Amino acid sequence: MTGAHRRRSFDVRRARARVVGTLTAVVRWVGTLFAALLAVHVVLTVGGANPDNGITRFVARWAEPLALGFQDLFTPADPKLAVLVNYGIAALFWLFATSLATRVLRALM
Repeated sequence: MTGAHRRRSFDVRRARARVVGTLTAVVRWVGTLFAALLAVHVVLTVGGANPDNGITRFVARWAEPLALGFQDLFTPADPKLAVLVNYGIAALFWLFATSLATRVLRALM
């Protein structure tokens, strides 16, 4: 059999490493995107952005479900402080969860 006719053997370890690497990158990007969206919501709210603006509404609409129950964890009198603390904690949670998930995925390699 010549070199042109030989079949390459399938390397399971290499394929697994590629899948896990890709999955780890996707998890990292999604978690970072979620945390960034929550941070933008905090900046827009604390900065006094117009709540009727399309961008502000878009960010607020996506930030709400990403807060995962943190949105009313603390209830200070100042609503801007409430957004800063609660959505800030949610953003930190996403960064922590993403870091943990990527470590678990890397351990699978």
